[in-house]
Amino acid sequence: MLSGRPHLRDNHQRETTAVLVRLLSALIAGFVLQLVLEWNAGTTGFYQLAGLTTSGLQEGRYWTLLTHSFLHSPHFIFHVVGNVVALYFIGRELLPILGARVFLGTYAVATVVGGLTWSAIHWRLGGDMLVGATPAVAAFLIVFACFFPDREFNFLLFFVVPVSVRLKHVAYALVTFDLIGLFCYEIPGTVLPLGLTFASSAHLGGMAVGYFYFRFSREAKGESRALRSNRGEPPVKVAQAPTTSATVAFPTQVRSSRDEIRAEVDRILDKINSEGFAALTPAEKRILGEAKDAISRR
Repeated sequence: MLSGRPHLRDNHQRETTAVLVRLLSALIAGFVLQLVLEWNAGTTGFYQLAGLTTSGLQEGRYWTLLTHSFLHSPHFIFHVVGNVVALYFIGRELLPILGARVFLGTYAVATVVGGLTWSAIHWRLGGDMLVGATPAVAAFLIVFACFFPDREFNFLLFFVVPVSVRLKHVAYALVTFDLIGLFCYEIPGTVLPLGLTFASSAHLGGMAVGYFYFRFSREAKGESRALRSNRGEPPVKVAQAPTTSATVAFPTQVRSSRDEIRAEVDRILDKINSEGFAALTPAEKRILGEAKDAISRR
């Protein structure tokens, strides 16, 4: 079934991979351009042109609300490396779910909202400049944690101690960390340890975009189910598959024959190819998951 649609699978995979590669390439290219210009006298002008500042917004440089995400601190290499690595791993998981257009749209909206949040905090407090894709990465992390709250995240603490935490706990910790940074350091203007700068307000703005996107998508699905219920359509029920059999449980209306099952899976794949994974109903996601399980047991 799934293996019988290689043209759809391969095309969809190439499309989503190309989107992520182009975005990561743009981030890396922006950083490399910074390093090149830093060796010349025009660095300050370039930063003023693309970096986000409150004075720049007052002068009408509104494009910096978006372009600041393609600049990173040239004096703190982890800034760009951390964003690129995080965006790569999270993007691989979210692109098949969101689709290319929603993924890029979420990146842009989170970047702009993060910039506006930072600007609102620093409008009168002052502040040097906001650069970096961290608000968008924070938004994707929240979306990822909302979709898969119990997925485990494994890492080595101090490169020695193995630690396993759930994604929802990682999200809670980052939100708490940024709230502390906002109220204890950013708003009071207190210098962080080691002279670091941390735009907690921008990160929180991006996280809010990720959370509200997930809430909106879930509520939209709930609304569609409510409309279906108002029309008198019965809810879709999934039969339980016996644990000792390799038979897959499908909704009763598509279970009558193997050909009908194949046709239903083909229809779902066509829908993913045209509208993205996020457009699937819960029943369609269950069908697709059960089909994958059936193939893997062969």
